[in-house]
Amino acid sequence: MKITGWELLTLPDHGDSMMLLVLDTDEGVHGLGEVGIRSRQKAVAGGLEHLGQLIVGEDPTRIEHLWQVMFRRGFFPADRFLSAAIAAVDVALWDIRGKALGVPVYELLGGRVRDHVPAYTHLGDDYHDLERFLDRARALVEQGWRHLRFAVPHKPDGVLDQRACMRAGIALFHRMRDAVGDDVELILDVHTRLDPPEALTLCREIEAARPYFVEDPLRSEGLDSYRMLRSRTAVPLAAGEQFGSKWEFQRLVEGDLIDYARVDVGVAAGLTEAKKIAAMCEAHFIKLATHNPLGPVTAASSLHLNLACPNVAVQEHQAQPEPEIDALFTARPVIHSGRVELPDLPGLGVDIDRAAARRYQAVAAERPHLRSSDGAFTNW
Repeated sequence: MKITGWELLTLPDHGDSMMLLVLDTDEGVHGLGEVGIRSRQKAVAGGLEHLGQLIVGEDPTRIEHLWQVMFRRGFFPADRFLSAAIAAVDVALWDIRGKALGVPVYELLGGRVRDHVPAYTHLGDDYHDLERFLDRARALVEQGWRHLRFAVPHKPDGVLDQRACMRAGIALFHRMRDAVGDDVELILDVHTRLDPPEALTLCREIEAARPYFVEDPLRSEGLDSYRMLRSRTAVPLAAGEQFGSKWEFQRLVEGDLIDYARVDVGVAAGLTEAKKIAAMCEAHFIKLATHNPLGPVTAASSLHLNLACPNVAVQEHQAQPEPEIDALFTARPVIHSGRVELPDLPGLGVDIDRAAARRYQAVAAERPHLRSSDGAFTNW
């Protein structure tokens, strides 16, 4: 079997763009992958153009070899945007391998260790109408969700006052705990918006309300700051959705500075790399909480990783595709309230009507531009 070509599909996804890669072979077996970084899709598409030239004519079953070629061939280490391109190719290669052998991908990763994967969902950003926000949380719990995620609030005018954000986050978390009770796990996403003093105060002030974890409490550029935070708060910490390789995870994992690794299969160079990150985490009793605010392909690749790894806590699930786009998928993961079900199709268990998908040419949404009150740009 040889790789004969590739195709990029860009589909609308709740005002954003879902970028999918289809790899073709000379035996008629194709594989699907997804780009995990949506904010700079043209840069990733350029990376895919280079990678495609490297792998056409190669044997798609040599997955580890092709990963090394893609990651190392350019001499400069692949970092995030190129890792997201590698991720799309790598996942498509696993999909091809599973389809060619007639088995689900999790069987190729060592076989399943669980019958389904727990999932969490988003509450959204409508926290300015507090009672409505709390009612939505109660409704999701009634539907069967046992893990809920929400972010620290900021003003809708695009101004981020870190002290006000911190205070609002503390108050919201305690109100949420009172609203849903003790049996529901709550995840607070700081989204790298706070500096260490505010992040520390936030974490310490919500300790009594028992968060499942606090996600991205600090910026990912300065990993040593996690050492300070770890030593001064008892809340479980989670990070990693912005990391593109095992080497970026290494410092947090080997320093035992996080409790949950937010591996994004579509960013961290695919399933080949994600399995290695999971093994490194297992040695440090760190659990996976896979990041996936993306589409059905990443939902599927995350599912297969999580089915095959023993140290898994929960999988992120933000939203189903809109009905028009959902109809393009001829197969995709089955997600019930609070869990992702075991797939039985070969490969990833996800596929798409390519002819129909080609009618769409979506453009990635520009991310929010937050600024401080003095006009300085800050993290979203």
